[in-house]
Amino acid sequence: MFTGIVQTQAEVIAIEQREQFRQLTLKVAPEFLQRLEIGASIAINGCCLTVVQFTTTTVTFDVIDETLRLTNLGMLTQGSQVNLERSLKVGDEIGGHHVSGHIHCTGTIETITSTADNTAMWIAFPEAFTPYVFSKGFISVNGASLTVGQVHEQQFSLHLIPETLRLTNLSNAQPGDAVNLEFDQQTMTIVETVERVLASRAQ
Repeated sequence: MFTGIVQTQAEVIAIEQREQFRQLTLKVAPEFLQRLEIGASIAINGCCLTVVQFTTTTVTFDVIDETLRLTNLGMLTQGSQVNLERSLKVGDEIGGHHVSGHIHCTGTIETITSTADNTAMWIAFPEAFTPYVFSKGFISVNGASLTVGQVHEQQFSLHLIPETLRLTNLSNAQPGDAVNLEFDQQTMTIVETVERVLASRAQ
């Protein structure tokens, strides 16, 4: 479980293709890796991965083909910047919202408009997820807990403050980029429950 509060960014320094998975090695600030253990969970662009190896400044993950297909991790190259968050511990503050680290789909950045104090970003997403996206709702974008601005058909907007841009790789985003999306699980559960109840009453 995660909170959607990005703790640091890391640089992809090595990518090794294996038979049925890809191994990613990241260069990370030493303080982020303190008390880390093999088998620990870390969200990479919002996708929960398991630590298989680490040093004082690097951490390595094995990423299976299905994860590469469903997320933007398959598009990473050497030099790419990724968002990181370590898993939630008992007693930790939840500054964002509960995030599982299981990506539902990727979205595509359509437009980015920046002013001195605000960046507006429109993201297109698959039609199947329309019931779960609404104004003021929670959404995780590349692992960052954010609030949906407006919704128009299969697109939603985000309004990003300078601090969010400073802390996340959304500062480097460009139109056409794919971003990992995880919809709020509570919202999905409520919507699907209501749909089942209404469907049963209609029979």
